[in-house]
Amino acid sequence: MENIAGITIKEHQNSKRIIDIRIEDEILDKLIFPFNKFDITALEYKPFTRFTLAKSLDDLTSNKLSKFMNKIIRDRETGCFIIGPKNINSKIDHTFLVKLSTAIAHLIGIPNHDSMAGKYYARFTVKHEDKSDSYLRKAYTNMDLHTDGTYVKEVTDWLLMTKIDEQNVEGGETAMLHLDDWEHCEYLYNDPIGKQNFIWGSPKSKNIDYKVEHPVFSSDEKGRPKISYIDQFPEPKNMEQGTFLQNLSDGIEESKNKLVIKLPVGSAVVANNYFWLHGRKPFKENIELSRELLRIRGTFFSE
Repeated sequence: MENIAGITIKEHQNSKRIIDIRIEDEILDKLIFPFNKFDITALEYKPFTRFTLAKSLDDLTSNKLSKFMNKIIRDRETGCFIIGPKNINSKIDHTFLVKLSTAIAHLIGIPNHDSMAGKYYARFTVKHEDKSDSYLRKAYTNMDLHTDGTYVKEVTDWLLMTKIDEQNVEGGETAMLHLDDWEHCEYLYNDPIGKQNFIWGSPKSKNIDYKVEHPVFSSDEKGRPKISYIDQFPEPKNMEQGTFLQNLSDGIEESKNKLVIKLPVGSAVVANNYFWLHGRKPFKENIELSRELLRIRGTFFSE
């Protein structure tokens, strides 16, 4: 495992595929001054400021952190890490976490424009009552395992999700599944229907006024399976496609190798979007329930 001063690195307790990265106080304290140079509006309006934050973080690790994160996220054996402050204190507020998430993302690649929020990132809250048109904010419904970017034209290589805050929360754990650990992957990957083009749409809240076509399964340069799938957005053209999607959904949700992870407040899970599926378990009902999340997704820097 990599040795980086000011960073604690180990395998995650739930899976050796996920690397747990904790940023120690000595680095967090040194980030406060450069982070204060820009407010959130500056980050939203001036993209180069985001790279300035990223460089501040990387420089404090002798430029080792960026190399390490990119190695993990591109490696099929891992492809996922959880990163965040080792200790949360009063200086690490919501604004600091937005900036830290921005810095981490910009050491991996270029964020896509998030049409739902109209920015390079989206912040959204899950509460007891909800009138939205997608599972994203439905607290008491299982959010089935899926990948991001299925309904947009932009390439989505990776995603970052930070837990900004939560109050009165039980349940709602992060669920994850690596394609190479999925028992039914080979069978469904080899079904020719999965390589057909499917139509993918999205509800009004996503602010996307077009539909795209692509298969569920494709292959990487070594012939290994890649997946682009979410249960809510495909529009099957016929019975064959509808039946395939049902079998796919059942096979994913019934997997015995699904990981269930409690993500600490302030931490981000960063995953390769081609071979990691992610979702969320239902929350326990509570009228005071509140969880705020931040999402960034994008493309890798070209090598």
